[in-house]
This record gives sequence, C-alpha cells and structure tokens, in this order.
Amino acid sequence: MIKGNAIYYDGLSSLSQNIELIIDKERNHLVFTTPLVGEINWPIENIEIIFNSQLINIHFGSNPVQAIKIDEKEFIQEFTQYLNKNNKVSWYQRLINLGTKIHIIIAICFLGTIILGYIYLLPIIAERAVVLIPEDYDTEIGSSFYNQYIEYCEIDSIKTEALNSFAQQLDLNNTKNLKFTVVKSETVNAFALPDGNIIIFTGLLDLMENYDELAGLIGHEVVHVNKRHSMKMLCRNAAGYLFVAAILSDVNGIMATISDNVNSLQSLSYSRGFEKEADEEGLNLMIKNNTKPEGMINLFKRIQSKHDINIPAILSSHPLPEDRIQSIKNLIKSNNSRYIENKSLRDLFLELKD
Repeated sequence: MIKGNAIYYDGLSSLSQNIELIIDKERNHLVFTTPLVGEINWPIENIEIIFNSQLINIHFGSNPVQAIKIDEKEFIQEFTQYLNKNNKVSWYQRLINLGTKIHIIIAICFLGTIILGYIYLLPIIAERAVVLIPEDYDTEIGSSFYNQYIEYCEIDSIKTEALNSFAQQLDLNNTKNLKFTVVKSETVNAFALPDGNIIIFTGLLDLMENYDELAGLIGHEVVHVNKRHSMKMLCRNAAGYLFVAAILSDVNGIMATISDNVNSLQSLSYSRGFEKEADEEGLNLMIKNNTKPEGMINLFKRIQSKHDINIPAILSSHPLPEDRIQSIKNLIKSNNSRYIENKSLRDLFLELKD
C-alpha cells in the first residue's frame, strides 16, 4: 500500500476535508475515510487523473463530481510511479509529464517536420494533384498563354513552316496535336506548353549543325508535353493552395490556382526527375526515328562550349549539368541503335538554317 495526505471535496459543498489517502495496489483502489460517510473506495480504472510534477487532481463520479487534490511531493512521486508501472497513465498525460525542456524539443522537431514536409513532401503531393485536372484544361491554359506571349514576339513564318514539316516527319508518340513556332531572338532557349505548342528561338536553331540535334531537342520537349510536366510543375509551384484543394477534391480551386500561376509557364524550371525523364524518352524517340542519338549530346556540348558554363536557358530554362550528359552517353552505349540518314529531314533542316 501507498499512503499519503490529501484534500477531499465531496462535490456537494465548497468545504474541503483533510484525509489520509491509501492506494490499495492489490485491488487497484483508492481508499480513504470521512467522518460522515466512513470508508470510501474508488476503483482506479474509474477515476480521472490530471497531474503534473507539482499537483495531482483526481475526479470521480458525475453527479456529484467528487475530487481529491494531492500536493505532497513524495506521495505524488510514489503515486506517479505506481500509475506508470501499471499503465494507468494515458499517452497525453505522459507527454504532459515530460517537462518544459522536452516540450520545447518536441515543438522544435514538430515545426521542423512541418517545414521539411512543406519543402520536400508537399510539392510531390501537389504534383499528384494533376490527375484531378482534366486534360482539356491543358489545352485551355496552354493556348491562353501562347496567345498572350506570341503577341509580343516576332515570328519567323518561313522557318516555322519548315520546323512543323520537320516535326511531322517524326513519330513522336504525341498525345496532343503539336504546333511549333520559331521566334526571332538571340535567346538560346526552347520551351513547351501543356497544349502542345512548342516555341524555339532562332538563337538556339543557329547553333545547330545537324538535323539529329534538332530531332533531339524536339523529342525532349515533346516528352514534357506528353507527360504533362508543365501542369505538374505549376501544381508544384502552387503546392500549398493545391494541397488543400486536393484534400477537399476541389477541382475548381485547383484550376483557379493554376490559372493564377500561368504566367510562369515560360520560365518553368523542371525538376531533376522530369528532366531525366525527358532526356531518356527523348533519346528513345530519336532511336525510334533512326536519327543519331549523339545529336542530343552534340547540341548540349556546343551550347556549353559557347557559354563556357553549364548549359544556360536551354530546354525550358533548366540548366543541364555534366552528369546528365554522361547519363545520356551511358544510355546510348547500352542501346545498339541503327542510324539511317533521312534526306527529307536533312533538307528541311537546311531550310531552317538558311
């Protein structure tokens, strides 16, 4: 048995009574005596305990609610040990009893988990939210951006026609109708829109020396369209709003959020995973069309050499580090592809170079 002094409230009056409280470990009861009632037994399984290192409050019954307050330090320690040993303390009470320092550490860890989740996990979840968006919306949002963007650009209509003819000669596994536009600009760049519009700047075309390089670029950008990478990155950039909308299955909320971020389509930086996927599947498209897969590497190296840095705003404004070039080389080595010169593609490429 464990004994200690405590204060008892009968719930009928505001008066308190000093009692000797006994913990009967064999019966798992609290036992005490009052002058009016005599011996009182409370089964421990039926009591509510609220306690910390300085005080224990025990409630019993409902009408009236009786209470016992324990403030004797040694008794509190013994009572607490008994409760812990017999699993009479809830996880919530155990958490409360850990102390201020532990609470601060837990709070910091919890906050850190939230931050890490927001940075790393939430964008991934938001990317998955794209499945809630009908693919027709890709066309709507891509066309809207294209019409606004192209209004301020100078289009090379002759090269645009030749580029579209070039692309039509290729089997690109495209899931959307593709439309290529050549914009007169020294900018070394190309980017794909979710509706199938692909814009290539003359600054990039001027660097090319072989039609295989153009086939590699087209294959890479078409994969971005086929895999809905633009829409996934828009979701990623608006991760916080989209996460809540996805949880609520609010498709209209998702679309509204994406519409608010549509102006970032031109400058999207795809994730490393998306770029790797576009590299690998773009390379497969080159092989499927009997074009030299080395063309993709040659183009990257030429741009890299021209700027003497990692590739700048090439392929949807995403830099291409050396390890991606090496990855493409490894894929080429593992594939015994056959190269057949395509005179039609060569002639169309020469038109683009004129």
